[in-house]
Amino acid sequence: MPGKRPEPSFEFVQLLTSHQSRLYAYVLSLLGDRTQAEDVMQETNAVLWRKSHDFKLGTNFGAWMLKIAYFQVMAHRRRLTRDRLVFDDDFLRDIAEGAEQQCEWQGEKQRRLGDCIGKLTDRYQELIRRRYTEGATLKSIAAQSGQSENSIKQALFRARAALIECVKGQRREEVI
Repeated sequence: MPGKRPEPSFEFVQLLTSHQSRLYAYVLSLLGDRTQAEDVMQETNAVLWRKSHDFKLGTNFGAWMLKIAYFQVMAHRRRLTRDRLVFDDDFLRDIAEGAEQQCEWQGEKQRRLGDCIGKLTDRYQELIRRRYTEGATLKSIAAQSGQSENSIKQALFRARAALIECVKGQRREEVI
C-alpha cells in the first residue's frame, strides 16, 4: 500500500491560487468553450496538486503550470475526437504557443505595474490599494479620509496617469 503523500507547501498553494485566472484564460483560449475550460481547469488543478512535490520553488511556476494544462487539454481533445470533429493538433499547438506568449506578456505587464505602484507616493499607493484591492468606493474613501469625493477622484486620476506614464517609460527603456 503506497504511503500518504505530504500536503503541498504553503508557497505552492499560494502560487497555485494566484495563477488561477491565468490558467483559466490559457485553457479557455485553447478550447473556446467555458464549460470545457472549467472541466479541464479542474483536471489540471488536480494534476498540479498531485505533482506539487515535483515542482521546485524558485523556478517558473507559470511555465510549468501551462505545460501541464496543455497536456490536459490534449487529453481532453482526444476524448472529444471520439465524439465529434475538432481542430487538428498543429492548429491547437499554434494557438497554445500564442496563448503562452500572451500569458507571459500579461505576467510581465503585472510585474511592471507592481514596480510602478511601488514608485508612487505613499498617498497614491494607499488610494490605489483601497480602491482596487479592497474595492472601496470613492464615497467611502472620501468619508474615511475627510476629503471630498471630487478630491479623491482627482487624486486617483493623477495616480493612474502616473502609473500609465511609468509603465510606458519602462517599455521605452526596454526598446532602447
